[in-house]
Amino acid sequence: VIQWPDTPLSKRGVRQAARLGERLANASIGRIIASDYARAYSTAEAVAAANGAPLEVVTSLRERHFGDLRGKSYTDLTADPHAQDYEPPGGESWPVFHERVDKAWADILEAQANTEGDLAVVTHGLVLRSLVDRLVAPPEGVDVGAVVFRNTSLTRLEGPPWAAVLVGCAEHLDGDLLAEIGRAHV
Repeated sequence: VIQWPDTPLSKRGVRQAARLGERLANASIGRIIASDYARAYSTAEAVAAANGAPLEVVTSLRERHFGDLRGKSYTDLTADPHAQDYEPPGGESWPVFHERVDKAWADILEAQANTEGDLAVVTHGLVLRSLVDRLVAPPEGVDVGAVVFRNTSLTRLEGPPWAAVLVGCAEHLDGDLLAEIGRAHV
């Protein structure tokens, strides 16, 4: 289902977020910024609770706006909402979405410049895809186009110059927590 912004984490999602929090509990995170969409924000809260870093909302980190498709099952759609030439009715076209991700990237860079320690960013799969595909260097030898951004997967950027050194890593998940559930992931 193409989620609504206020869709909460499922029970499994809560467990996934807790595992991510455990993984990042001792990381040198000085600040967390997150999308205000419920599932991403709840995930960020789990990381903040485990790590103690302050958390704030950055609305440019929101997932792509799918407009009238929100709440619909992928199986009920007559077109691929992820196709490069598809603009969801009442939603964001890819160019508009990428423009917003460019703004999110500027927000990330500003937040990092004003953070002592690492900056943790909790956002959505398509935002990550746009960043990794367009704005940072990929990890050596990794086909980032083939990476699936699973729920609570970890992508690490280092720089400047900014490069992805870890993409879509879900080693903190196992069993049913690792199972994939569709294309759009937190």
